[in-house]
Amino acid sequence: MASAFLLLHLLLALAAMAPPSHAFAAPPPPATSDLAIVGCGVLGTSLCQQLLSDSNFDGRTITGVTKSTGRHAAIMEQVLGDTGDADLQARFQLTTMDDILKQDSGHSFKDVVFCAPPSGFEDYPSAVKAAAAQLWAGSEGGGSFVFTSSGGVYEGKDGETVTESFPTLDPDANPRQGRIVYAEREAIAVGGCALRLAGLYTLERGAHNYWLEKCQETGVQGRDDGIVNLLHYDDAAAACLAALKVGPGVNAKQTFLISDGNPTTRRGICESALKHARYAGKAMPPFVGAGDGPLGKIYDGTKSDEALKWRPRYASFDAFMSNE
Repeated sequence: MASAFLLLHLLLALAAMAPPSHAFAAPPPPATSDLAIVGCGVLGTSLCQQLLSDSNFDGRTITGVTKSTGRHAAIMEQVLGDTGDADLQARFQLTTMDDILKQDSGHSFKDVVFCAPPSGFEDYPSAVKAAAAQLWAGSEGGGSFVFTSSGGVYEGKDGETVTESFPTLDPDANPRQGRIVYAEREAIAVGGCALRLAGLYTLERGAHNYWLEKCQETGVQGRDDGIVNLLHYDDAAAACLAALKVGPGVNAKQTFLISDGNPTTRRGICESALKHARYAGKAMPPFVGAGDGPLGKIYDGTKSDEALKWRPRYASFDAFMSNE
């Protein structure tokens, strides 16, 4: 009964968000598919690409699960490109959450990565719980349930160094981060793991782009020496891949902290971005409230890096902007 209620709740939430698909219904996944990626945005798409190119996952079919079919063609293009490799084409497919749940076929996936952001759900924790209940084969299946969380759930704010076990914010007093804390708890409760990610970026996405493009007049909110921890989207996807590789023997019911290990500042972010040709000619934006407000926190994910056998490709945001 509880499972049926969760399924109904998730279907109603997704139906409210998704545009009508009419004749573009996604095909059901074949029985051979045993790895699902819930959420195929920048992070999920990068993860799908990495899974298909990693020899450890040869022979496995990846199913990308989205809210609607609206971006399926673009996602296919991003993941497969113009490859004529029939094997790769056969190993990757897309469907929607409501379509895959409507099948009610009892099909489940050995491994599931939930990397859809909270913005797409009215009740994020319930969505994570429902996905685990309906899609994942469970810990007895020998696979993993990986939930991508945020380092923003930590309490530290005055230059403190935080690790995996550092206290989190009170979820009831901080509802924006609270929904992520509660979603983490749902993932951990079923035997999954949570990856608390630093601030994500690409060349075109991230705080630097917004600050340099949109804040020239209004200014950047917060002190210029405020600490910011960063992580490239591709490195975040690689950390998810690493969690799948080490398996439930290492990741079950664990929380990991993932960053590039080189925190910077708001001003430092802008200075680094200005080194790239993409932002050449942009001016340093003003900072509103310099010297005021919390300093921020420093992530130390050394234990996570060792446990997952993972290292970032991009050692720092400055290294990425200087060499990209």
